[in-house]
Amino acid sequence: MNGEPRYLPGADLEGFLREIMSFVGFDDVDAAIVRRTAPTLLKHERAITDALYEHFLKFPATARFFLLPDGTPDQPRLERRKHSLGRWLQETAEAALTHDFSYYLLAIGLSHSHRSHGPGGTVPPHFMVATMSLAQTAFARIFQEELADLGEAFEASLAWNKLLLIQLNVLLIGYLLPRQGG
Repeated sequence: MNGEPRYLPGADLEGFLREIMSFVGFDDVDAAIVRRTAPTLLKHERAITDALYEHFLKFPATARFFLLPDGTPDQPRLERRKHSLGRWLQETAEAALTHDFSYYLLAIGLSHSHRSHGPGGTVPPHFMVATMSLAQTAFARIFQEELADLGEAFEASLAWNKLLLIQLNVLLIGYLLPRQGG
């Protein structure tokens, strides 16, 4: 069609990240804003993770990933998932889109898109996208409440939104890769 080679983004993940970063305009200034405002978010890490999983439990389509066979919440599983989400938030706060971090994100995407076991099965991609929207909204509200200057809160929201959507692109690569035997 346009003569560009077609390849899965995972084949050159670092090149893919550079392309997406350039496309959304995420630069060193944005990375510095993320790092500078990270403590504002990180002090709310537990509240963010608790709220997200409480939200998941409100909807049958997402609650199914966190329920025991009797329909009650699997508290140990929820705690492990909250811990993982907290780790992701701490890693994200460094704004280091490195080789290692890009493959960490890809592994997360694959774990959601290629689940062969566990409650609920494969996580549909629209929930990955919607969850990132929930995170963006929560972060923006925290910045609005915590940062004295609304201009700074706005710039923080912009930088974090760019970073989260760069990450979302990597997370969704897992959905593009064929399943084993498929």
